[in-house]
Amino acid sequence: MNEILLITTMAVVTFVPRLLPFALASRLRLPKSMQQALSYVPIAILSVIIAQSVFYRNSVLALHIDNLFLWSSLVAFITSLIQKRLFVTILVGLFSYSILKFWLLN
Repeated sequence: MNEILLITTMAVVTFVPRLLPFALASRLRLPKSMQQALSYVPIAILSVIIAQSVFYRNSVLALHIDNLFLWSSLVAFITSLIQKRLFVTILVGLFSYSILKFWLLN
């Protein structure tokens, strides 16, 4: 019986803090300028994550010719400019990294 009470209490303690922001946010109306500003947050966060994984290795800026992530991201960037399709860009980036990593430099 104690285990069921413990599990139930843990479920409530975990679920309520996650539910409250969504429940309260549905009633809150933000100004149009704030909504527009917040629309840039996901792409800004994603850009930082990608830049960190491409340009930094072991907390050191890696702008050298041996940085495979840099070359693969350059290929993916050029593909995105030409193709404008996310899935194709991701596939080309992964494929270019695979070629560089496993076939050319091994």
